[in-house]
Amino acid sequence: MKSIIITGASSGIGRVTAEHFLAQGWRVGLIARSAAKLAEIAHDNAVHMPCDVTDEGAVDAAFDGFGHLDVLFNNAGMFGPQKTIDEIPLDDWRQVIDVNLTGMFLCARAAFRQMRHQSPQGGRIINNGSISAWTPREGSVCYTTTKHGVSGLTKTLSLDGRAFDIACGQIDIGNARTDLVRDLERTRAAQGLDPLPTMAVADVAASVFHMANLPPEANVQSMMVMATKMPHIGRG
Repeated sequence: MKSIIITGASSGIGRVTAEHFLAQGWRVGLIARSAAKLAEIAHDNAVHMPCDVTDEGAVDAAFDGFGHLDVLFNNAGMFGPQKTIDEIPLDDWRQVIDVNLTGMFLCARAAFRQMRHQSPQGGRIINNGSISAWTPREGSVCYTTTKHGVSGLTKTLSLDGRAFDIACGQIDIGNARTDLVRDLERTRAAQGLDPLPTMAVADVAASVFHMANLPPEANVQSMMVMATKMPHIGRG
C-alpha cells in the first residue's frame, strides 16, 4: 500500500486531497492543528497526526511515528492580511512566514530524512506553491513573498534529492473554491470588484494524485492548475 502525508489536511485543498487518496486505497497521514477536524475524516487507512507545522518537535515526532513514506504533500499555509505593506504589522508578517515557509521547511526536512534512510530509499515531495509565485494579486505581499520562497525550496530539494531517489515538484494553484478564496471573494464584493473565476477543489486533488502516482523515474517539476478564465495570461 502506498503512503502519503498531507499537511493542512483538516480543510480545503488538504482535506479534499486526503479523501481522494483514501478513496484510491492509499495510507494517508493527516496533519493539522485541529484533532477534532481530522477526526471527521473517518477511514481505516487514515492516520490522524494532529500537530502544528511550525512546532519542530511535533513535526519530527509525527513523521518518525508514521513509518515508510512514499509521498509528502506539503500543503499547509495561510494567506495573511489583505493590505498594502505599510499597513501590515510585523507580527502578521512573521506569522505568515512561520506557517508558509518555516512549516514547509520543517515538514520537507522530516520527509527528506525519512525517505533518505528508509528501505527502499527514496520518495516524492510535492510542495503547494501558488499562482502567486508567478503572478500576485493586490494586497498579498506576505503570501506572495512566501510562495516565491517555496519555489526556491522546491528547486533545491529537487536537486539535493537526486542522490537519494527523492523527487520534488510543485503545484501552483489558482482560485480553487476553498474558504480562503471565498474570503477573497467577500473582500472583492465589499470593494465593488468583479467576482473571481474559480474551479473545483476536486480538480486540484486529481492533479496532486497524478503527480504522486508517477513512477520514480518521472517527475512533474512544476504544474499550474487554475480557473480557466483567471486573468493570469495577457497584458493591458
